[in-house]
Amino acid sequence: MRKQSFFYRNSLSLVFVLLFVVTLMAQAFSGWKEYNQERQEDNAEHVSFSAYLTTGHFVSATFENFQSEFLQMALYVVLTIGLRQKGSAESKSLTEKEEVDREPKVSANAAWPVRKGGLWLALYSRSLSIAFFALFFFSWGMHFYGSWRDYNAEQLIKGSPAITAISFAAEPRFWFETFQNWQSEFLSVLSIVVLTIFLRQKGSPESKPVDAPNMETGN
Repeated sequence: MRKQSFFYRNSLSLVFVLLFVVTLMAQAFSGWKEYNQERQEDNAEHVSFSAYLTTGHFVSATFENFQSEFLQMALYVVLTIGLRQKGSAESKSLTEKEEVDREPKVSANAAWPVRKGGLWLALYSRSLSIAFFALFFFSWGMHFYGSWRDYNAEQLIKGSPAITAISFAAEPRFWFETFQNWQSEFLSVLSIVVLTIFLRQKGSPESKPVDAPNMETGN
């Protein structure tokens, strides 16, 4: 068997890391330009690119997207344990137990929490959802912090007093930013759950086989 290259073995994650870095830098650069345009209109001083990366404008915009993505994945991981969608490639079988439902068995190749057992095994058994929820709450907090700082920066330019974080939590701005992201993520999950009932993509693990009946559930 031909030896597989490092890129071949990790190409999916490497490509997405590259796409993430490129688009994050593009967001930062374009956001910096927009931010300085807004400041120019308000007769405020321009900020350098490095200074922009610490502004509430950048922090809020970045984590506003992160938190909705992590919430989507956390809910998706948890809800697909017990909920079903007939015909969807994203659903477990309606009637049969699946490999992911079996109880963990101790073996030499098992991860160390499985071999350790007890509390470590209990945590490891739920570690994916725990990680996604932790990332969501961290990102949600950073979004709130960035949005609050950006709001107060705008208030300062206008000559209005800054407000506390508690007061900002009652402002509609933060919640508008939050819910507009959440609803788009829920729609995207709904789309893949429903579209995989009727549509196919040959070679993709996110699709059922091309010749599978529409009402066949799962892969």
